[in-house]
Amino acid sequence: MSIDVNRRFYREAAAVQNDGWRIALDGKVVKTPARNPLVLPTQALAEAIAAEWAAQDVKVKPHTMPLMQLASTAIDRVAPDREPIIAETAGYAATDLVCYRADGPAELVARQAAQWDPLIDWLRERYDVSLQVAAGVMAIPQSDQALAILARAVAAQDDPRLTALAVMTGAAGSLVIGLALLEGRLGPEEAAAVAQLDELFQAERWGLDPEAEKRRTGQKADLVAARRFLDLLATGTA
Repeated sequence: MSIDVNRRFYREAAAVQNDGWRIALDGKVVKTPARNPLVLPTQALAEAIAAEWAAQDVKVKPHTMPLMQLASTAIDRVAPDREPIIAETAGYAATDLVCYRADGPAELVARQAAQWDPLIDWLRERYDVSLQVAAGVMAIPQSDQALAILARAVAAQDDPRLTALAVMTGAAGSLVIGLALLEGRLGPEEAAAVAQLDELFQAERWGLDPEAEKRRTGQKADLVAARRFLDLLATGTA
């Protein structure tokens, strides 16, 4: 039984212990979209994913089950081929959002400094890495040493945590923000706010754009789901 279903065909979804934690729909264990065994490391995560299945209505909508998607991605995509995920995620450091600052107006410059400089400082203290910061959109060369250190930090994550970090980094457009969220320096709401700083500043001045607002809502939802996924990995019960 795999996730690529349409109509809800089951009555009960439950977390069961069977060579690890699994999800059972009317007693039948769920597999990933690639039909791999969906074996989960903690009871808490299994119960939360079971709750996502239980919350489905007439039709099963995978996009409403972010924890299931993260767990499946870790098993189907990350575990068998980690290197491309590591390279893509670590690659954000070369053009990290928080390193590119506006040259005006002064209020935006000050806001970027107030919210992004502490993250640059945290990165330096945590990883002994100094990223270069400049105004404008011209490419800023980062040192090979800094990029190598950050790549090792990404590669050090196990498959589920690498999956979450990749999602958070992609959503934020920043490895610095992704690592800060991974390690608890930022919460998901804070991470969304600092990642969306420029857009929120423009919205304050010119008003909300419905499409941009929809994109920001989706971005924040990805960050919240990935952080919750990490929390559920770290605890034994829901």
